[in-house]
Amino acid sequence: MDGYIPLETGRRRTLKAAIGCVGIGLHSGRRVALTLRPAASGTGILFRRTDIGIEIPALFDQVVDTRLCTALGASEAPEHRIGTVEHVMAALAGCGVDDAIIELDGPEVPILDGSAAPFVFLIDCAGLTAQAGFGPAEAIEVLRPVRVQEGSGPDAAWAELAPSGGERLEASLTIDFPTTAIGRQSLSLRLTPHAFRAALADARTFTLAEDIARLRGAGLAQGGSLDNAVVVDGPLVLNPGGLRRPDEFVRHKLLDVVGDLALAGAPLRGRFGGHRSGHALNNRLLHALFADPANWRPVPGHMAEGAAARLPAAAAPAVA
Repeated sequence: MDGYIPLETGRRRTLKAAIGCVGIGLHSGRRVALTLRPAASGTGILFRRTDIGIEIPALFDQVVDTRLCTALGASEAPEHRIGTVEHVMAALAGCGVDDAIIELDGPEVPILDGSAAPFVFLIDCAGLTAQAGFGPAEAIEVLRPVRVQEGSGPDAAWAELAPSGGERLEASLTIDFPTTAIGRQSLSLRLTPHAFRAALADARTFTLAEDIARLRGAGLAQGGSLDNAVVVDGPLVLNPGGLRRPDEFVRHKLLDVVGDLALAGAPLRGRFGGHRSGHALNNRLLHALFADPANWRPVPGHMAEGAAARLPAAAAPAVA
């Protein structure tokens, strides 16, 4: 058993109770308290910074930075940010949470152990409940292939979404690093709560030892350590416990994809494919998807009342 209890189908899911943790921001190095709270049906996922009194919806068009993480900014004040949202977003999406409020008293989601597993643990401890008296949870169906790319030739990085005909996101990713300990790795899966927990949730973020000084000089990775990231030096993994899985690197990159695509505002029904894709390309892919209404549609009978209003303006379906 993985702790996931299926709930009544056709209902949105939120947390049964509030639950929190305290940790360090990977890039800011600041101590941050985080609380996951239940939310009313149709809220979606909403970030709330209690220290400065702002709320930011977890949507792709709120992304203001993709350097080594995905950061959201307030529309009226982009400098008011919430960084490293991808792991908690992946946990919520992977566990099937439709509505939740994420409260923080600082500028970055705590990194914890560098994976989504601690957030899955919090969700399991709080429990899930189906929202009473509301329509089915909405989904976004991909109707046409959409692709974004950086570079050209065999070394090009790219990401794409295509129709699948299924009711879950299907995802396939390949990474390719010159560092011996990582190399070329590939992984494909169908995103169900069980698959997310079993295959992706515990995969940790990683970095190269040679990059640490440069990152810290740029004001990044101030809270990084062997407790919250895998550090690779050539053929060596420097963490005393080694890797959790031989292909932990591609698993974590696919975990990031799940978190970044959760910023679509609703579960995607389609097939994701990527080669050397990261936060920037993942976000560009959502912008490309929603740039043309012919690329997507709300699944008939699955767009709950009021849900379209919280999709980004570029993504809101036309009303006749």
